[in-house]
Amino acid sequence: MYLVTVLGNLLIILAVSSDSHLHTPMYFFLSHLSLTDIGFTSTTVPKMIWDIHTHSRVTSYEGCLTQLTFFMLFGCWDSVLLTVMAYDRFVAICHPLHYPVIMHPRLCSLLVLVSFLISLLDSQLHCLMISQLSFCTNVEIPHFFCDPPQLLKFACFEIPTNNILIYFIGAIFGGIPVSGILFSYCKIIASILRVPSSGGKYKAFSTCGSHLAVVCLFYGTGLGVYLSSAASHSPRKGAVASVVYTVFTPMLNPFIYSLRNRDIKRAMQRLLSRAA
Repeated sequence: MYLVTVLGNLLIILAVSSDSHLHTPMYFFLSHLSLTDIGFTSTTVPKMIWDIHTHSRVTSYEGCLTQLTFFMLFGCWDSVLLTVMAYDRFVAICHPLHYPVIMHPRLCSLLVLVSFLISLLDSQLHCLMISQLSFCTNVEIPHFFCDPPQLLKFACFEIPTNNILIYFIGAIFGGIPVSGILFSYCKIIASILRVPSSGGKYKAFSTCGSHLAVVCLFYGTGLGVYLSSAASHSPRKGAVASVVYTVFTPMLNPFIYSLRNRDIKRAMQRLLSRAA
C-alpha cells in the first residue's frame, strides 16, 4: 500500500510536469497535493514497517517530536491545499471569464508558498506545546506513530493551559480551511443551479467532482479517527481508524483524480509510452 501510494502520487507529479496541456492552476495545485500526500504517509508508514521488521517498537523523545512535526506539517498542508483547490474551482465556475486573469502563475505560486508557511507555523506550534509537557522515563504509546492526542494522555503532569492551546490551535488551523471549502462550494452550487440546461449543470459540477470526493475522504476519515478515539476507550480501534486516515486516503487520491479525469489519463499514457 505504501509503494502504491508513493508510485501513484509520483505518476501524477510526473504527468503534470511533463505535459504542457496540464500546466494550469488546477493541475499545478494537484501536483503539490500529491507531493504532500507522499510526505504525509512517509512520516508514519516507513517507521511502522521498520518496527514490524526489526521487532523493535522503541522511539526516542527527539524522534517522536520530529515525527510529530512532520506529521502536522504535511497534514495541515494537505488541508490548506484542498482549500486553495476549492477556491480555484470557485473562480473557474463562478467567474470563468476572469479565471485566467485572477489565477495567474504568480498568484498560484504565492498560494502554495503561503499554504506551506501556514502549515509550518501549525507544526511548530504543536511541537512547542508538546515539548512543554513532562513525560515519564518509559511511556508506552498504544499507537503506531506519535499522535498529539495520545501524547497528551500520557503526560506525567497535565498543564491545562497547554492542552487548551493545543486544541485551540487545532481548531483554528483545521476550522478555517473547512470554512473556506464550505464557502467555496456554497457559491459553486448556487452558480451551478442558475445554469438553465441539465447538461451544463453536469459539465460544471464534473469539474469539481474529484476534488469534492478527495475533500470528503480526507475530512471524513480524519473526523472519524478523532471522534472514534474520543468515544472509544479501545486503543486498538483508534490505531485501526488512523491507518485509514494516514494510509488509505493518500493511496486513493491518485486513483480518484486519474479515473475521473481524461486529461490525467492521457498524460499518464503518454508518460508511460515514453518510458516504455
